Amino acid sequence: MKVLIKGAGDLASGIGARLYRSGFLVVMTDIPVPTTVRRTVAFSPAVYQGTMQVEDITGVLCRDLDEIEQAHQNGQIAVVADEQASVRQTWKPDVVVDAILAKINLGTKITDADMVIGVGPGFTAGEDCHCVVETKRGHNLGRCIWSGSAIPNTGVPGMIGGYDKERIIRATADGVFKGCVSIGDLVSQGDLVGYSGDSPIYAQVGGVVRGLLQDGVMVKTGMKSGDVDPRGNVENCFTISDKATAIGGGVLEGILHHFYYENKKTL
Repeated sequence: MKVLIKGAGDLASGIGARLYRSGFLVVMTDIPVPTTVRRTVAFSPAVYQGTMQVEDITGVLCRDLDEIEQAHQNGQIAVVADEQASVRQTWKPDVVVDAILAKINLGTKITDADMVIGVGPGFTAGEDCHCVVETKRGHNLGRCIWSGSAIPNTGVPGMIGGYDKERIIRATADGVFKGCVSIGDLVSQGDLVGYSGDSPIYAQVGGVVRGLLQDGVMVKTGMKSGDVDPRGNVENCFTISDKATAIGGGVLEGILHHFYYENKKTL
């Protein structure tokens, strides 16, 4: 079964990994200059690096259907720089998963495939997708919603280690981003972590740098450019998160429920 995932950030990559390990053929799309901060656990860097390994899975940049087929024959996830996900029209996936996490629907339709899943806020099950998967931390994280929508975006990051918005590294000016630390580094509150243009960016909380934009990305004031995990566990920077794993499980459940129970198909 063929699954197209729109988005290749850390949460989308958690979905991709779970589906790949369950035997699905996976294609992921992203914008030409990805803005993923948790780059060590995302397939989006394949867009500018050519390949990217997340845990034991390799994603490879593909430019056409032949390269996608070759990637799948090699046991890899195919990554396409395709902001509009136009590869859907030629690859013809059985399932489309919108995991862009834009908090709004940027164009996904329930008719895009036999099964369409919207991840997070911005989608309504039964209208623009068959199923919505909840992304907000808490009791319903990863739950499949077959009627209605996910919890609306609050604009406040999830609480980790007693901190929410303080753990986010944000651009302090418009300009080109340049990091002064690396993912996996331990920092203290007030440490210099990067620049947006000529404006310095300081950590607001101590912990481990869990995410950071790649150098050279154009940022706007206030744009998320990284995050610090106050729990300080370096190993967690290089493995798929509990949140991404839970959401991936919800997507897998949604696909199996739709095809096995609703349409009585075999995979």
